[in-house]
Amino acid sequence: MTAPSKAPKRRFGGTAAQIKSALGFYKALAYLTGSMLLLLTAELVVRYGFSSVLMAGGTDAATGTAHGFGFAAVQDGGFSVMGGFNLSTTVLIVHGWMYVVYLIADFRLWSLMRWPFSRFILIALGGVIPFLSFFLETRIHRQVESELATFPKASKRY
Repeated sequence: MTAPSKAPKRRFGGTAAQIKSALGFYKALAYLTGSMLLLLTAELVVRYGFSSVLMAGGTDAATGTAHGFGFAAVQDGGFSVMGGFNLSTTVLIVHGWMYVVYLIADFRLWSLMRWPFSRFILIALGGVIPFLSFFLETRIHRQVESELATFPKASKRY
């Protein structure tokens, strides 16, 4: 005579509402960070492949004419445009800070779901590997919804 097998026990770190809120926050940051990463990748290709940066305003160093909006050549560690606003550097900074917020969203979802640490690292890679955040977001969203439906009593009750 064998003992009846029990369904695997699953406990979440928060309520279903908290988990869905964390999932929405993660989803928004996954798309925003992924989009900024694609802009950053394009910016790095232009900077190192074509020795140019995107500038707004300033004065052309060689001719002295006004530079409106467009690419400026990088020459001897400097730019061919003096003054102006370097949009390429702005993309770098914005992506960097957005990635920090993405990691916070990742940590919040990971801790509420009580997943293994390797899952946290995998999700974190979505902010540094182009296109990965888009694929991971779909997969993670599906997994969270599935686990919430499979284990409806696993969340904390307050």
